[in-house]
Amino acid sequence: MRFEFYHAGLDDVPKLSVDGTVSNSIHFSHWEGNQTPEEVKADTSTEIALNLVGSPNQLKLTQGIELVTNNHFDTDGVLSVWTVLKGERALDLREQLIPAAEAGDFSEFSSVNGVRASIVIQGSDQASPNNESGSPLAAFLGGKEISDDAEAYDLVLPEVERVLRNTGEYETLWLSGWEAIAGAIESFEKGQSKVEEYPDALLSLITLAPEVFSPSGFDPTRHAAPFTAISRYAHGQLFLIATAFRNGWMYRIDYPYYSWAETVVRPRVKRHDFGALISQLNQIEQNNNGRWKLDNSEMTSAVKFLDVSNSLAASKLRPDELVSLMRAELLSRNAAGVA
Repeated sequence: MRFEFYHAGLDDVPKLSVDGTVSNSIHFSHWEGNQTPEEVKADTSTEIALNLVGSPNQLKLTQGIELVTNNHFDTDGVLSVWTVLKGERALDLREQLIPAAEAGDFSEFSSVNGVRASIVIQGSDQASPNNESGSPLAAFLGGKEISDDAEAYDLVLPEVERVLRNTGEYETLWLSGWEAIAGAIESFEKGQSKVEEYPDALLSLITLAPEVFSPSGFDPTRHAAPFTAISRYAHGQLFLIATAFRNGWMYRIDYPYYSWAETVVRPRVKRHDFGALISQLNQIEQNNNGRWKLDNSEMTSAVKFLDVSNSLAASKLRPDELVSLMRAELLSRNAAGVA
């Protein structure tokens, strides 16, 4: 097997499309619209790759194609490519590979070293608006910030096994990202941040302590929701995330981070039309300097309360009021059988 980062010159070449999906290829991917063989499907592309290299039908599944490609750089992409290249040898690291892929693609905390390894490869929470500097590992190995995905693969792939087996050696690369996640988890453990579940509506209310974000509190222009910590404690299929701010509440409504992918074990999450709810919220909102808006600027975002510059603003609605309205909307939709 050999890897070549996707480019237009590969369009007419038969290939294995690992993680991303590209034309004229056999898919081993969890991206929506994939045509991955049913017998190897799984929630992450890394687990799909592990199923492939462990299958007695591998030659049939790959049709003997040796070229592996992907069209983006992230933890799950790197690990699934590496797995296919290594073949059966990768199976020895299954318990390290899958948690790292889940941390990277789903912002999930399956193991400490899984989260740390993903930070080394990809950076901190992928939801963070400040995570724009590329792979910490690629930058370390290249001696500069690496913006080219193909170059990042060239640098990182030879290092993957060592990262997984000896994650502690890379502390300088994961420490700051890990401390932010650990701080958010500690906030939940101490009861400063809280989750209330409404299972009838598959809704989780997550109330975040402002100190989760920094000692000085929440800054709506810099801080994203700590999804890795949230996913550890919230179990709904819709998250109402609230943070006290000045004389009101910052809100965002999100789907679980895994919801963007085609999953097998994790439930498929229904996307809702919140147009009617948005209209209702704007009619009763008392802060005239902001508006409730549909939002798909991030992979899992659905609704936010935003000011004129499209930054989060402080709503005057209380969390219990918003939960009541959302539950009524969701239960009404469920009863009517509509999305």
